[in-house]
Amino acid sequence: MNSSAVSGPRILFRQIRQVMAGTGDAERRLQKIVRLIASNMIAEVCSCYLMRAGDVLELFATEGLKQEAIHHTRLRVGEGLVGDIAAHSRPLNLSDAQSHKQFAYRPETGEEIYHSLMGVPIMRGGRVIGVLVVQNRTMRHYTDEEVEALQTVAMVVAELISSEQMISSKELLDTAGNATTPHRVAGRVLADGLAVGYAILHEPHIIVRRTIAENTGEEVKRLNAAVDRLQDSIDEMLSDTDALFTDESRDIFEAYKMFAHDKSWLKRLADAVDSGLTAEAAIKRVQDDTRARMKKITDPYIRERLSDLDDLANRLFLHLEGTQGVDRQHLTADTVVIARNMGAAELLDYDRVHLKAVVLLEGTRSSHVAIVARALGIPVIGQCAEISDAVEEDDFILVDGENGQVFLRPGDDVIQVFEQSMRHREQRQAKYAALRDKRAISKDEKTITLSMNAGLLIDLDNFQEAGADGIGLFRTELQFMVRSQMPKVDEQTDLYTKVLDKANGRPVIFRTLDVGGDKALPYLQMKEEENPALGWRAIRIGLDRPALLKAQLRAMVRASVGRKLTIMFPMIAEVSEFIEAKSLLMKEIDREEKRNGGKPTEVKVGTMLEVPSIVWQLPHLLKVADFVSVGSNDLLQFYFAVDRGNARVTDRYDMLSSSFMSMLKYIVDECAKTDTPLSICGDVAGRPLEAMALLGLGYRNLSMSLEGVGPVKEMVRSADIGKVQDFLSVLCLSREKSAREQIRAFAKDHGIII
Repeated sequence: MNSSAVSGPRILFRQIRQVMAGTGDAERRLQKIVRLIASNMIAEVCSCYLMRAGDVLELFATEGLKQEAIHHTRLRVGEGLVGDIAAHSRPLNLSDAQSHKQFAYRPETGEEIYHSLMGVPIMRGGRVIGVLVVQNRTMRHYTDEEVEALQTVAMVVAELISSEQMISSKELLDTAGNATTPHRVAGRVLADGLAVGYAILHEPHIIVRRTIAENTGEEVKRLNAAVDRLQDSIDEMLSDTDALFTDESRDIFEAYKMFAHDKSWLKRLADAVDSGLTAEAAIKRVQDDTRARMKKITDPYIRERLSDLDDLANRLFLHLEGTQGVDRQHLTADTVVIARNMGAAELLDYDRVHLKAVVLLEGTRSSHVAIVARALGIPVIGQCAEISDAVEEDDFILVDGENGQVFLRPGDDVIQVFEQSMRHREQRQAKYAALRDKRAISKDEKTITLSMNAGLLIDLDNFQEAGADGIGLFRTELQFMVRSQMPKVDEQTDLYTKVLDKANGRPVIFRTLDVGGDKALPYLQMKEEENPALGWRAIRIGLDRPALLKAQLRAMVRASVGRKLTIMFPMIAEVSEFIEAKSLLMKEIDREEKRNGGKPTEVKVGTMLEVPSIVWQLPHLLKVADFVSVGSNDLLQFYFAVDRGNARVTDRYDMLSSSFMSMLKYIVDECAKTDTPLSICGDVAGRPLEAMALLGLGYRNLSMSLEGVGPVKEMVRSADIGKVQDFLSVLCLSREKSAREQIRAFAKDHGIII
């Protein structure tokens, strides 16, 4: 076999297409394809291995090896030369394969007479779905042109293996790599709920509908024109004087520009088209190859460039197609969005009627997108990195936002069970709705206030339906984060006025701007910090940039003229910070009264308890604060020195540990001494088990997300809080790492619905 003997991939492509357009079962056509490859490349052996469940490569078709080896010869990923190709996603070119340390002899194949071997991975969507191998008896090294030719053929084979004609075959139905088999992905619940829909990739994979070029010259022209449009669009973005770039975003666009003009990248695209692929297939071929190689790189900076390359390829593909991608505002079917991460503005771009769920490769429950999704009632599953290698556009998906599971292409049995779960959930929701107008009063006649956390006006449309007593936390930063520029005072005033109007006299507690950390504003210049959660954020920004805080306080005061105003400050670590912030508020109240002759009828000023240092200053703080509210999310992570956004360590602490509950009890006791109103907001308040423990510690005002109100109210009405208090007083002294199971058992024994 030699380079001149390769008759040309384009001829082979046409022959393969004729085979696929013909009749016969899928396995027989695959056998014809390997025969064509062997003939075209003058190889004595051509074999096709496909990935099966359990990372096993199975011989599916061969020309040259013994036919009885088909479906009997299997190699695990990493085993033998074929397994090595799959494990490293790279070609292997050997003149004497049998002398290689990875060689694994399979007597049923009869391959002992063949010496030289060239194999390439069959890839789809950046993952290996099989291996294509050619062999010859003579010891020789295949040329780079031959390797390139077989790689191109493997790409065509990948598309054909995954085509409807092939996957409808019973023989290929359970091939693990063909993106047609059922697949379950585990993640973490970021927003509760159950949903069914079809996958849309927020940054879509390139979908190639036509692989083989009819006219190579025309494909070259199409590719060059698309590259020109891509380069022009990126240059326009960088030169647009109205664009509000941060240093980071400008660096990203500069990287796009660098890649878009990279001669090596452009040459690889051109070479792929010259080999006989369409422009679309060439982009996908180069992207898959780049992704496979970069997955092996450990350097974090270089790995980060992978997302830049993916985005660049997708942009080029859209320019090639002359489209703007999916019309997010006008979806045509129930949709599940798959994304690495999303911002709130991006989530709000989607059609709210058809957007049913979001699945994130990353994400945390405290992320902005999760907060907004909970307000909209959209289930979100995060930390599903595995899904990127399994999902395809338009896959049918079930999202279990109760147990943190995503089912891709589920079978009928799974669908039936899921539909039953959805019916049960609807029944539970109906039960909670029946409690809407009932008070949260325990069996021993203790009244509990259940408030709702909010951040969008749409929350105010929902909270009355949920039966909440008020808004215990209104996150004002969401208005700032979904905008491209700082909202003006009048715009903020309009929002806060509408919030109070919609509350219709029920209590509303506004929290001042809490940004920084994982909540960045594109128009607020913030330097990168090693520990952003412990850095310049929340009240620290407000006090260092008093104009920003004063503008927000001014808007709140104006919205509250003639009404009660309740404000709390976030991230207070010292009493002096609270006094300084409160002073700014009082000055704005005086300013408004002098300006318009009006002011709020009543003003209550409080603070979040999120930093452990302020907890030990409570005797001093409670002399100047009208109320306090425990921010459980931050207090937990600072107390245990655990990053709640880091999946590797979030399971290393538990709110229901004896030590943390002891601190929560200390807060209750100190507030009781001065008769200071106390509440707790955050995730723990909305989970019935944890909420039961909070009641036992003495908390009587809980603020939670919308979905938590019904379940917690049901729990309260089934509990005897006096008995819970007696039980918790003992647990606080035990110094257990976690008392979760003891508390769960107590609830079960006493008929408390959790």
